[in-house]
Amino acid sequence: MTPLLQITMSSLIITSWWWLQATCTARQLVFDVRDFGAVADGQTDNSKAFERAWAKACAAPGRAAVVVPAGGGGGGGGGGYLLHPVVFRGPCKGFVEVRVAGVVRAPAGLDAFRGYHEWINFAGIDGLLVTGGGTFDGRGASSWHLNDCPWKPDCVPPPSSIKLGSVRNATITGVTSLDSKFFHVTIVGSHDVEVSHVSIRAPRDSPNTDGVHIQGSTGVRITDTAVATGDDCVSVGPGSADVTVSGVSCGPGHGISVGSLGRSPGEADVRRLRVSNCTIAGTANGVRIKTWRGGQRSSAAVVSGLVFEDIVMRRVRNPIIIDQEYCPYLSCHHQSERRPSVVRISDVKFRNIRGVSATQVAVKLSCSAASPCRGVELRDIDLRYVRRGVATVSRCANVAGGVAGGTLVPPPCI
Repeated sequence: MTPLLQITMSSLIITSWWWLQATCTARQLVFDVRDFGAVADGQTDNSKAFERAWAKACAAPGRAAVVVPAGGGGGGGGGGYLLHPVVFRGPCKGFVEVRVAGVVRAPAGLDAFRGYHEWINFAGIDGLLVTGGGTFDGRGASSWHLNDCPWKPDCVPPPSSIKLGSVRNATITGVTSLDSKFFHVTIVGSHDVEVSHVSIRAPRDSPNTDGVHIQGSTGVRITDTAVATGDDCVSVGPGSADVTVSGVSCGPGHGISVGSLGRSPGEADVRRLRVSNCTIAGTANGVRIKTWRGGQRSSAAVVSGLVFEDIVMRRVRNPIIIDQEYCPYLSCHHQSERRPSVVRISDVKFRNIRGVSATQVAVKLSCSAASPCRGVELRDIDLRYVRRGVATVSRCANVAGGVAGGTLVPPPCI
């Protein structure tokens, strides 16, 4: 090849590369919330500006982005974009990215949330990415004292921070959820959703601040995420299937839970959950299945096909627990509330779970007398008591058959 031809070919390649880059960049329409009137002063209600930016992005073909720039104060300061409850509704013409680089703050207290169950609600969307390195500050400390749900069965729950409702092909990555008033992220009636590389934080005494709650959804993946809250790091509710939880750092909080289940009639089943390669530290529970007492056998939910494996416990109070007597209220002491759970649990595997238990009972399988657990496997369990020289123990009730093998500390009770 002659030098002239080499130069010509190189120029063609460079020109083609720049043309491709320019074309790809041009394809993404960017809608900066500031262009629609948003102000990051911590005082202006930016709801209308965010909604107008969303409407433009949602109506754009191809790939569009709603951009929330940095600026206006961060951390625990008073700046950022104040945002009252909003619904970002689909369907949209194309894929929409919400790129949050700044701090978005919820209103203090609960007055602004009358009639709303969520702060930020993504609804009816196929193709969504929430990213950008920014923070969603729920300002929960202003309302946690108003939450009576921990002791009142008929309470009105405070708003969750972020909801994905009837959403498909969605990803939340590279953002922080801080101090939610209730659940941080709820995934309801949605399919093919991933939450990855997200930081979720609230104090250990903050009530009902579950990190990620999944319900009525399939194909959900929670990966490489750090959750430190006052309740479950991840909770898997009725109607969930094909859920993966991997690489999650959990604690403080209540651990990784399936349930609670069986409180309402006609709840859908929970099937095919895999929790693996997680670290759980300083929590009330490790991996847990919890179902309410009582219920109607004709509409009982089934929990089946669960695998908990390759998990490290660090000073966890109940590292492995099935609790089919779950009921946290004073009314639970009444005789009418002491009927056994009718939720049916089967095919549950606990494998390669190791570490330190903060209590002597490291494995507790308290199943229902009305519907004993079946197909439980304990394999390669090594859970030592925090006090040296004192052995951990297992306790079982109503486990109808099971398999145990490999290293087993404490000795199995199945």
